[in-house]
Amino acid sequence: MSQAARKKVQQNNRPSMGELLVQKKIMSKQQLVELQKKTGDNDRKFLSVLTEMGFLSETEVVSFLSEQYGYQSIDIENFDISEDVLKLVPKKFCEKYTVIPISRLGDTLVVAVADPVDSILKEQLLFTTKCKIEFVLSTATAIQNTINSFYAQKEEEIHKLFAEIEESSMKFQKRLNTENDDDEEEAAVIHLNADDSEPVVRFVNHVIISARNKRASDIHIESYEKKCRVRFRIDGKLHEMFHPPKTISPYIISRMKVMSNLDIGERRKPQDGRVKVKMQQGKELDFRVSIAPTVGGEKIVMRVLDDSAISIGFQDLGMDKTEITTFQEALNQPQGLILITGPTGSGKTTTIYSGLNILNTPERNISTAEDPVEYKIEGLNQVQMHTKIGLTFASALRAFLRQDPDVILVGEIRDYETAEIAFKASSTGHLVVSTLHTNDTPSTVTRLLDIGIPDYSIAENISLIVGQRLLRRICQRCAVLDNVSKDSLKKLELSDSQIEKAHGKIKRGKGCRICANIGYKGRVAVYEMLKITDSIKKGIFEKMAPLDLKKHAIKSGELKTLRQSGIDKMIQGVTTFEEVLYSTVGDSR
Repeated sequence: MSQAARKKVQQNNRPSMGELLVQKKIMSKQQLVELQKKTGDNDRKFLSVLTEMGFLSETEVVSFLSEQYGYQSIDIENFDISEDVLKLVPKKFCEKYTVIPISRLGDTLVVAVADPVDSILKEQLLFTTKCKIEFVLSTATAIQNTINSFYAQKEEEIHKLFAEIEESSMKFQKRLNTENDDDEEEAAVIHLNADDSEPVVRFVNHVIISARNKRASDIHIESYEKKCRVRFRIDGKLHEMFHPPKTISPYIISRMKVMSNLDIGERRKPQDGRVKVKMQQGKELDFRVSIAPTVGGEKIVMRVLDDSAISIGFQDLGMDKTEITTFQEALNQPQGLILITGPTGSGKTTTIYSGLNILNTPERNISTAEDPVEYKIEGLNQVQMHTKIGLTFASALRAFLRQDPDVILVGEIRDYETAEIAFKASSTGHLVVSTLHTNDTPSTVTRLLDIGIPDYSIAENISLIVGQRLLRRICQRCAVLDNVSKDSLKKLELSDSQIEKAHGKIKRGKGCRICANIGYKGRVAVYEMLKITDSIKKGIFEKMAPLDLKKHAIKSGELKTLRQSGIDKMIQGVTTFEEVLYSTVGDSR
């Protein structure tokens, strides 16, 4: 028997990945059967569903495959790939099979793959490239990000697309009138197809794909008197991405309305909708869509609802060990009120759901009142607010109290009625979690007093107040030491010993391909946690001003402020001096 034949027999006799997972007791035989019902014989789909169902993370899958099949695993996002290597494998092939060539040595091509189990894949690559193929492993997400980064659509192609949209505008308008017949309130599911013949559809698809590749949290499409622009919010900052001609902006917005099941004929009133977008790789993105009339036309904002964010661990969020312990202690109490405070976009929802994920067990009855319900989570009884029919936070809370709850989430305390019922629920044996818009934790007490909640109720019912902000993370690929002077560090109100400790250790990102030359990649939360101890209760009863209460808590060692948390992250090389200075407030103010 030839060596090639023997190798093929060995591959055919090798147990499947599912069988290996059962042998390793990562899943049971019954779970494997259920998984195979969903995926059939499709190995790539098996790997995708495996991670979606939470059996393994993408990183764990790569580690498992590396151990079982002997392939090297790499961090592909740190590779610089030459154009000559990329030309060997077409983009469509890479997207279809989640692969990308990374280097060539002689007649051997090294290809990063997410699924080495696919026996046909190597043969197809051999036929396509006329090279010997050597596999290395990386996660599907990292490979897809790298594909999109290196095979980016050129600027001249975008301008050509704009011209096509203008030419076909009349034809597209007729199509819109026939598509928008669905009055369902549920989010539509749109399949992105790069080969769609309609240019406006191709452009909108390109915007959505680009937003995902650049990790944007929001897409802004804005119309002005003489121009139109598309901006992405990346790591909290807006960046201009495209400038479509003003003449085609109505067609772009109409396409967005069709996708979101909104009224394309209504241009005078705000509209809200949702859309699920199915990417070519099978993953779904959920968007919350808001349209508002402006003097220049209509503005549309699409917020990406990333459900992977709601299962992030506390340490990954940015909490240190003390903060994790403090938060978990409050969550483990059978009753009490936990308030998460901060401005819009500071990550309050992510923190809350990370906490609720811990509490979400079969032994607990958890009810939530939200406006809107951004993430649907099995095990939570979620109620969407609807003020037009009288379904408010207050009315939902009253209903919850008649349904034997253990944990209650109130999306936001906005008025006395909601606050009163939340405090009543807390005082009658329930754990209540809610949010409030205040600048810091001591200001929360003053805000509740202004709403009308008496000081004794605040002191006796609140167990923990959590304030938070999001700071941009330094891109670790291009991180370098930052020459921040000692005089500049004084702006952070540091002591001389703190300045000596920080000086020479502060970093910044100089900009690279990985972070799109911004110097930042991702965000990290900084927290301040105020436990309502006997000392703090005394301050509440004495009606201390927020600044006095803050100074009292700092002096007694009961409060580590947002600024102090930011300074710690700066010294650790997680964020920059500028982020801490401009995104947190000094402790003396």
